[in-house]
Amino acid sequence: MPEYLETKVDKFTFKVAKDRLYTRDGVWFLPLEGSEGAMVRVGLTDYLQQHSGDIAFVNSRPIGTTLRTGDDFAEIETIKVNVGLPSPISGTVTEINKGLELHPELVNQDPYDKGWLVMLKPAEWAVSRRNLLDADAYFAVMRQQIDEELKETS
Repeated sequence: MPEYLETKVDKFTFKVAKDRLYTRDGVWFLPLEGSEGAMVRVGLTDYLQQHSGDIAFVNSRPIGTTLRTGDDFAEIETIKVNVGLPSPISGTVTEINKGLELHPELVNQDPYDKGWLVMLKPAEWAVSRRNLLDADAYFAVMRQQIDEELKETS
């Protein structure tokens, strides 16, 4: 069970797991233990899933798909939006979360565990990870996004 950074805004609590890396857009990467980047699990942050709304469908790229930086590794569909999720790293899809086919709400209920989206084998993890944010840096980006959104609505 990871430790979290948390912030509360009105009635919403947003969590950032400390044990992973992030994109500015709200995608997380968790290198699997012992794999030293040979495999990374990928999912949506708590903030992104709450901001997007209740997830109705998750369409992940099939196992064996080779991704280049910027290619979508998955798409989510909610009542509010349809969102393509571009990968900031190149690699190959090695596994998809089959549980999301029947229960896409797992992304909303448990974004850092049961709601993961895909497993990737990065092409060059040592290089790719330099473009990702640690938990503290992503937390600051998320807080800034929340603050900007609050200014727009007030």
